[in-house]
Amino acid sequence: MRFADRHHAGELLGRAVAELDPTDPVVYALPRGGVPVGFEVARALDCPLDILVVRKIGVPFQPELAMGAIGEGNVRVRNDSVMVAAGIDDDVFTQAAERERRLLETRVAFYRADVERVDPGGKTALVVDDGLATGSTALAAVTVLASQNPAELWLAVPVAPASPFDEIEKLVDRLVIVEQPRHFAAVGSWYRDFGQTSDDEVRDLLVESRLA
Repeated sequence: MRFADRHHAGELLGRAVAELDPTDPVVYALPRGGVPVGFEVARALDCPLDILVVRKIGVPFQPELAMGAIGEGNVRVRNDSVMVAAGIDDDVFTQAAERERRLLETRVAFYRADVERVDPGGKTALVVDDGLATGSTALAAVTVLASQNPAELWLAVPVAPASPFDEIEKLVDRLVIVEQPRHFAAVGSWYRDFGQTSDDEVRDLLVESRLA
């Protein structure tokens, strides 16, 4: 099944998560594309929406291929198998990670200008994105939250490959996926509208969720 757009995907994901009845949930959406999805999940659960800013570290000559990711709290995740296959050494990875760190810090300041962070301590923290591909970005996100003492840590996405995500599953209490097609291709191929989410839209949705 293809989703009409991220809001439609979020509505379906929200229903799937609500059926599992998480206790005292908070949705932590990954900007930018995960925020419209997370907005709908938070609305379905009638719970707070927050963001968790992470940055994918792409292979220099193939930026969509993740060789790692970084997250808030100085978390850094490497995908060693991708680095070896692409011939990437430690220096190249470090330089790319530092560039992404500067962008991350700028975005954190922008997104959080009007909303305060929600503490995940003692709550069911649900990391939400618009899909999983390699899993590097999601791994950085759940690593960040795992260090902040949630009662439970879930990862919820509308679509992901049928292959297992062993490293992620070791960190989360529950993995919720609406669609796991055998022939995956890319996250965007499962959306009719996969247009870019803007930074302004991210901030607007965060503000709207706090006013609801």
